Amino acid sequence: MLRIPNLSCPLDADVEGLRRLAAEHLRVRVSDVKSVALRRRSVDARDKSDVHFVVTLDAEVRSEAALLKKARPGTLSPALPDRIPPIPAARFEKRPAVVGAGPAGLFAALVLAMAGARPILIERGKPVEERTRDVRYLQTDALLDPESNVQFGEGGAGAFSDGKLTTGTKSPWQRFVLETFVRHGAPEEILWLNKPHIGTDRLKGVVASIRNEIIALGGEVRFSTRLDGLSVRGEHLEGIHIRTPRGDEELDTDTVLLCIGHSARDTLNRLWQGGVRMVQKPFAMGVRIEHPQALIDRSQYGSFAAHPALGAADYKLNVHTPDGRGVYTFCMCPGGEVICSASQEGGVVTNGMSLHARDGENANAALLVGVPVSDFQDDHPLAGFVLQRQIEKAAFRAGGGDFRAPAQTVGDFLEGRETRAFGSVTPTYRPGVTPADLRAVLPEAIVQDLRYALPRMNGMLHGFAHPDAVLTGVETRSSSPVRLPREKDGCAEGLRGLYPCGEGAGYAGGIMSAATDGIAAAIHAVENAGIPY
Repeated sequence: MLRIPNLSCPLDADVEGLRRLAAEHLRVRVSDVKSVALRRRSVDARDKSDVHFVVTLDAEVRSEAALLKKARPGTLSPALPDRIPPIPAARFEKRPAVVGAGPAGLFAALVLAMAGARPILIERGKPVEERTRDVRYLQTDALLDPESNVQFGEGGAGAFSDGKLTTGTKSPWQRFVLETFVRHGAPEEILWLNKPHIGTDRLKGVVASIRNEIIALGGEVRFSTRLDGLSVRGEHLEGIHIRTPRGDEELDTDTVLLCIGHSARDTLNRLWQGGVRMVQKPFAMGVRIEHPQALIDRSQYGSFAAHPALGAADYKLNVHTPDGRGVYTFCMCPGGEVICSASQEGGVVTNGMSLHARDGENANAALLVGVPVSDFQDDHPLAGFVLQRQIEKAAFRAGGGDFRAPAQTVGDFLEGRETRAFGSVTPTYRPGVTPADLRAVLPEAIVQDLRYALPRMNGMLHGFAHPDAVLTGVETRSSSPVRLPREKDGCAEGLRGLYPCGEGAGYAGGIMSAATDGIAAAIHAVENAGIPY
């Protein structure tokens, strides 16, 4: 099998077309190409008159050794299988606990279960398939659940949002994550798409299936259960305090993987009070910006916008600002919706999602400004949460209560006037938006940088600063404003047996990076505490 990289491919190429493409590159007859498979595919839309795919193919061809011998460097190589690191088998004297069932926690628990460790997975919410029938509220976790005896207080929502798997991480576990998702029901195309995406509607079943595998391998899952504290002797973990619908319990364990996500403020506060070391970390905040998807398609693909092979277009933009903060887009959701992601009463937080089909009328993305720790105006490790909370409360007030979000058109925002009515873009956020002036919500530095960046981004993507585009506030939780320092073996500084990982610990910024960080933490735990069979 040969791997052929970076081939220009017509949008309408089928399998036979890929065979012809491989044959043409190799200068052999089409009949010499026995089989061909996509290894990677991305869109090249730099020239709007020639939008096409760029593909990497794995082809089975006659006389492969001879073709490799005469190929120019970088144009051909053997199609070697992905090298996924082995998962060591081990037994633990005490069952390890994994706190949190987001990407980091779910994959940490899976790897521990595959290692034979029989982990206990602790999740403060309900099973994802039971949270709501409406996938567009997947991430809210129903805020405070009146039917539960566990009051979640300031806890995080904890979910996968819509399953965007694009990442800059170089972890050797990426392929394992992708293959695991596919094995549990995700579309196979995520194995070769340059920007893989599962979709909120598909994620619910995938997450439940992975959880069932953990249970089948000897793991245990406890829902509606909250981590309340640690039992520590010296610098060693000896157990954890948990709150369940049945009351408070003590769990005897010396290995805890902390995968609580970036919104579990109450848990982080308890851990800080219990002596866990934490430091401030920069993050970013801003708004969700919403356009008609058709506008984005035309801007990105020109006359090719309607081609069925392309689907909904995306974008990624960034601007350097005079104050050094920078403005960038993040978590872009083609054909998606802006969603409520609040986890506390009296605060509004937005996020975005797309179904797998990405066929909604609007496109949305986070439009964020960097927030340095100097903005916290306090040296307390958790001061970033205070700043986030202040802005979320301001958004709640500006929205008029009941978790409605304040929203403003780009035209009004740039002109410095309150929005009173929306134009051609209908906001998708539910439970609804209130026309407002975001200057009453966001810090002045954030407002000024957004006003600086919008026209410049419009020069990069025509129509980005369209007057009718909608800004919905606020997006405050792009990443954690705190980091839990850890040693080289994954343990928290000064506390053996506690493994901070994922977004909540300040070590990830998306599903893939969180999942691979959770896996790395699980491997550390096996190597440190596990006893080889």
